[in-house]
Amino acid sequence: MAISALRPGESPRTEGHSREHIARLAGIDAPLPPILVNRRNMQVIDGTHRLLAALLRGDETIRVTFFDGTAEEAFLCSVQANVEHGLPLSLADRQAAATRIVASHPHMSDRAIARASGLGAKAVAAIRRRSTDAGQRLNTRMGRDGKVRPLNGAEGRRRAAEVMAQNPNASLREVARLAGISPATASDVRKRLQSGEPPAPVESGASDGGGDAAAADRSSRPRRERLARLIEPDPGYVLEKLLRDPSLRHREEGRQLLRLLQHNAIARHEWSELTAAVPPHCGTLVVDLARQYAETWMGFARELDERVQSMTGSAVSG
Repeated sequence: MAISALRPGESPRTEGHSREHIARLAGIDAPLPPILVNRRNMQVIDGTHRLLAALLRGDETIRVTFFDGTAEEAFLCSVQANVEHGLPLSLADRQAAATRIVASHPHMSDRAIARASGLGAKAVAAIRRRSTDAGQRLNTRMGRDGKVRPLNGAEGRRRAAEVMAQNPNASLREVARLAGISPATASDVRKRLQSGEPPAPVESGASDGGGDAAAADRSSRPRRERLARLIEPDPGYVLEKLLRDPSLRHREEGRQLLRLLQHNAIARHEWSELTAAVPPHCGTLVVDLARQYAETWMGFARELDERVQSMTGSAVSG
């Protein structure tokens, strides 16, 4: 690309360019490595020393690799490139760069910024603490692997429990996205709530505070039980579990129950297709029949629930 079409960009070097380094590059007979240029404004992101060396040699063109992104992303890329190769950045340069990245990319973790700026994670954490940017109030950070994780795991789990209570049919991926946690964590939250446990493990307090902790657990138990009732297990998962249960499969009555459950299995997303298949003159009949079947299953559920509660009570008293 023609050198005359390029513009100097922002550099993480606070003391400007090194004439000695430019002279060394200009003395190289082989073609210089490509420089990185922002396609949006033709500003040099990485390779200003190479560009000036090419001018010193009298070159009219230089090899270019284009970058597409915002100004903040371009600066981050410039810092990473200077840390990974070429003339090393000074400590002051790296600290100034980390301060700017903390402000422009508050979602990045301390370790991710440390790797990009060539500092230690503790140094970046200290910079973040000194910063008065609103980014410090974010609830999530992006790690070096590109995954976003909550700063407070318990808070993310509580948000997941609220999402599940408001929308019991939400998938684990949807819950994870809304709560800012991983699908695996969302799955663990659902299992804990179904078991009547809190969404996050309760940390043990001081030894002399055991009574207060127990009281707090008792006071929060009704709320956990309400959440557990609101969060229904995935019907498909429950059915698959029952189909694998030998105590049902090896008895004729059990197999009959499994067949009934399979025949009555229907997902919410299938309702629209089934309702659309019912002709208008059959609508009332199908509605009445569906209600009768529903009442029959409700009676079955009540009777079974009473039996289960009675057996559980007998086992506890015994």
